[in-house]
Amino acid sequence: MSDALPEFAYHPDPVATGSVVRSDAECMACGRARGWIYRGPVYAVAELDDALCPWCIADGTAAARFDAEFTDVGAGVHDDVPAEVVETIGCRTPGFTGWQQEHWLYHCGDGAAFLGPAGWEELQAHPDALAALRIEAAEYGWSTGELERYVRSLDREGEPTAYFFRCRHCGTALAYSDFS
Repeated sequence: MSDALPEFAYHPDPVATGSVVRSDAECMACGRARGWIYRGPVYAVAELDDALCPWCIADGTAAARFDAEFTDVGAGVHDDVPAEVVETIGCRTPGFTGWQQEHWLYHCGDGAAFLGPAGWEELQAHPDALAALRIEAAEYGWSTGELERYVRSLDREGEPTAYFFRCRHCGTALAYSDFS
């Protein structure tokens, strides 16, 4: 079994986020058991749950072979984000599992780095992320009290959950949240 995982600029630690796990399973793209398997969403016709290795995601083999994407990259993409970035995030980066439809965040003309699910405890040290979550929650028309109760109820292991990102250029903390 190999221990050295490929690097993912937009998902720097897919093991910590739970998107890549130790496994003896063979990859359906390359046929090898490399010690790790992807355990995130796959948008493809074929059933590919727990069936792809991180190497085949990183080099694009899995996306090309199965016409697959690993995250919803279409929502919220800023005009200044190059198509190559969107392609890399969608087809060469492990996605992550959320309560509803996962999506990536963008900042400074690039995709942000996904750092993992987060709750109130993890986000207190990141005022930029909390501000983004308050703006997002305000779209529901909630009162200030309802909005604060919601943000303080965010739970890394439960719901609602925040999805925490950091801009790869300026370091701004970003987040969005969802629940079932």
